[in-house]
Amino acid sequence: MLNPMKHYILSMALGVGLLAAAPVHAACYADYKAKKDNPLQLHYGVIALPDSACSSARAAAQSVAPRLQAAGWTLLNIVSVFDDRGLDRRQANAGQYFLRF
Repeated sequence: MLNPMKHYILSMALGVGLLAAAPVHAACYADYKAKKDNPLQLHYGVIALPDSACSSARAAAQSVAPRLQAAGWTLLNIVSVFDDRGLDRRQANAGQYFLRF
C-alpha cells in the first residue's frame, strides 16, 4: 500500500499526463473576399470556421460560401486560414465584417 504522499504524487502525475495527452482545439479562422452585384459591392472579412474546415482554403470555402450567400454575398476567394494569433492584425482591415458571419 502506498503512503498518502506517494499516492498524491502519483495521482498528480497521472492527472498532468492525461491533460498533456488531451487534444488541443485551437480556434480557426479564414479571411476572405466577397462581392454583391447591382450595384457592385466588395468586402474583405474574417470568419470563424468549424474544425472540419480548418485543413485547407478549399475546405474553408465550402464552409464560408453558403454562410455568405445567405446574406446575399458571393465568396470570391479565401485569402488564408489561420489560428487566433492572426486575429488582431486583421481586425482593422475587416472592419464591420470582422467575425460578422
